[in-house]
Amino acid sequence: MTKWWKAGPASKCPECGKGELFDGLLKFRAQCPACGNSFADADAGDGPAVIVIAVAGTILVPILLILMFGFHLSPLILMLIMAPLTLITSIGLLRPFKSTLFALQRHNKAGEIIGKKNSDQ
Repeated sequence: MTKWWKAGPASKCPECGKGELFDGLLKFRAQCPACGNSFADADAGDGPAVIVIAVAGTILVPILLILMFGFHLSPLILMLIMAPLTLITSIGLLRPFKSTLFALQRHNKAGEIIGKKNSDQ
């Protein structure tokens, strides 16, 4: 097993660190092309999106405020600048965060627990 902090941000297989994790922009492959490891359990859930919202907001809100109050741009110009910038930032961050969370799940052997009964009941 490769290091999760190397494989995750690089969007590589968390087992071998060589094969590409994604097939397309944000869809996980069925298996690793290098080692054949199955990615059937790949489900990062909403975690990457929440992290991207927080990080992108931290980056983009100061830019918006500088453009709005520093340059006194009209709302239409602000929208024409910020809309593509927001899309590029969000999509650009989502892929590495999604693959890093998946690598962390594999590293910690995290998964759903189905049918486990609570011993306190």
